[in-house]
Amino acid sequence: MQQRRIFLLSPASCGGKRAGLLFNERAEFTIAQRVRSQDGAPLGEVFSFLSGLYFRGKLNYARAFENPPPRRASGVHIITPTDGLCSPGAMVTLKDLERFAAVPIDAEESRYRYPLEVDAIRLADKAGPRCEVVLLGSIATGKYVDVLEPIFGKRLLFPREFLGHGDMARGGMLLKRAESGIELTYIPVSHPERLGVRATKKARAELDARLETER
Repeated sequence: MQQRRIFLLSPASCGGKRAGLLFNERAEFTIAQRVRSQDGAPLGEVFSFLSGLYFRGKLNYARAFENPPPRRASGVHIITPTDGLCSPGAMVTLKDLERFAAVPIDAEESRYRYPLEVDAIRLADKAGPRCEVVLLGSIATGKYVDVLEPIFGKRLLFPREFLGHGDMARGGMLLKRAESGIELTYIPVSHPERLGVRATKKARAELDARLETER
């Protein structure tokens, strides 16, 4: 029997230059017109525009390899700054993007953490104990892992191939794998390789802070 698997996608930034294009009333391209309308535009399409290659790669990859438990849970979920987990097809407007942009993605931020915990607990119950949950997002900090790991435990995985690569490289990698049909290798977020990345980045940040203080 093929392994049951669902995907959690980290969000795109809603406060950058590309977001400003959507808020420009003179913008005539399709996604800008749709998100400014009363009906809005699909979240997956909006985040793909905001993030470009990386989010488009995550979404295409997740859709290519999702295998959720039938009639129990959907296979692709997008993490949002304020609304927990949402479907790629959920319709969003400029008001939603403004709300997203106002809340930081931080495990200590209750406006972000609480809705995500509620939806993750519900998803864990629906998916069952044998379904793997793959996080397509940053594992170098705790902004996603610290919220999700206590809920999904050892079922929470991430692609080993993400280690040592930036967002653009990951996006290209995901698109190629989606096209080829060859899945990445998943390891638990508690794996020492991932913890090593976190430790290295933490040490580097502490050194930079100390050097800045000594200047």
